[in-house]
Amino acid sequence: MKRSTPFLAEMTNRELEQFLEKSQTVIIPVGATEQHGPHSPIGTDVIIPQEIARRVAGEIEAVIAPSLAYTLSYPHRGFAAEFSVSIETFMAVIKDLTLSFAQSGFRKIVFLNGHFDNTYPIAYACAQAAEAGLPEGTIAFPINYWDGLTAEERDKYLTLDKGLHAGMTEVSAILAIDPELVDMEQANTEFPNFPETITESPAIHAAFFFTSPGSVYRITKTGTWGDATKATAEQGEEYLGFGVKSVLNLLADIDKTYAELPVR
Repeated sequence: MKRSTPFLAEMTNRELEQFLEKSQTVIIPVGATEQHGPHSPIGTDVIIPQEIARRVAGEIEAVIAPSLAYTLSYPHRGFAAEFSVSIETFMAVIKDLTLSFAQSGFRKIVFLNGHFDNTYPIAYACAQAAEAGLPEGTIAFPINYWDGLTAEERDKYLTLDKGLHAGMTEVSAILAIDPELVDMEQANTEFPNFPETITESPAIHAAFFFTSPGSVYRITKTGTWGDATKATAEQGEEYLGFGVKSVLNLLADIDKTYAELPVR
């Protein structure tokens, strides 16, 4: 007997039709295919949001679409593991997928992102799809799984001094998902030598990384930004739990905003 599944790719067409009769929500995990230091899997940014989507789907009655793995990794150009598409191609894929899922009957299309560089292009492409003509009542938007973390949760796992790429946090999450994907014997510590600045604004990093292909390659020797040696599966499980709560709270807030904010 065929088992039930939240994954669209594992469903039959009949199962999908039956699902759409009770829910029209789809989660599309989006990540990247790029180096994550000498110790972590190249698919880290896909593996984490896909796992969070799996944990979230049952709570909100959603189906999980196949992940988007080839996205915007140009800051890592120079490393052997940098496989990406152009911004124009990526946005075209997001737009076309939005239109396609809407045509199939989905009315809430959530791009669950695990790679920050993708965020704005996804949003702009969703706007392009809306302008192209989505069925009435259809919404499509991106969220980063970490967007709804509390200040305390961010301070524990997502700060410059903790590291934001292949460091303790991401490696811990992968250890919790599948420890055999991490080579802890190769785990290292490296932090870019960021200068002291007047504003300490995220705009500085946007100006440096988003506009400069190969920027991560130029400022690191190993591709690590953080201390991967401190990673543990226990921390990873806690972080994944924070991510699930973040996504559920964000989706509830977005639903409320769409329902209550418009006046005409």
